[in-house]
Amino acid sequence: MAQDEISFTDLIASSIHDMKNSLNVQISELEKISEQCRKDGDLQAYENLGGVIYQANRMNSNLVQLLSLYKLDKSIYPVDIAECDIAELIGDVLLQNRSVMEFKNLTVTMDCSADCLWYVDRDLLAGVLLNALNNAYQYTRDRIRVATRIQAGWLELRIEDNGQGYPAYMLRDEAAAADKSVNFLTGSTGLGFYFSSQVARMHRNGDRQGMLLIENGGAYGGGCFVVRLP
Repeated sequence: MAQDEISFTDLIASSIHDMKNSLNVQISELEKISEQCRKDGDLQAYENLGGVIYQANRMNSNLVQLLSLYKLDKSIYPVDIAECDIAELIGDVLLQNRSVMEFKNLTVTMDCSADCLWYVDRDLLAGVLLNALNNAYQYTRDRIRVATRIQAGWLELRIEDNGQGYPAYMLRDEAAAADKSVNFLTGSTGLGFYFSSQVARMHRNGDRQGMLLIENGGAYGGGCFVVRLP
């Protein structure tokens, strides 16, 4: 292959980048139209646009994950593990998703001490949190809880909902959650779990590395998306 020929994966990555930028513009404009509909009292249009915005945000999150995985695979992602204010990070992610929460009329609570500091890649962990929230938005009845705790040298980040919980076949450990197989019945590609698993594994401290866990229970008895980082 000639030196100036671009690889197929590079071409796909470039296309994904363009789609992401275009989608961001569309989401911004849709949010403006949605807010105007709400002010004008056109609640039906507001609800319809809310559903579209929710799906567009999910698509955007998937595109960002794909680009991040591509860069990690090519060893060109600028991984930056540094001390991070976890409460501030969670607050920023929740603010970014405020329109979706308002549309779905969800109550989202944060249980994280103001002095919770940990060494993480802030951008990648934000992507993990966005992925978990998108999943929780889809299956919760009306409540989501984002909680953290530091125990025995680990930071545990939990995203809990009050839905029906994960089905038995999904209650598996971190290695299985990283399975990239496609489920044509549910439309799941496993991308979110795989991305989150890879990000967790990138966080290491000595002989310990991060992990992703899926379980049921928590404060609301529903699904729990758990990330543990050393």
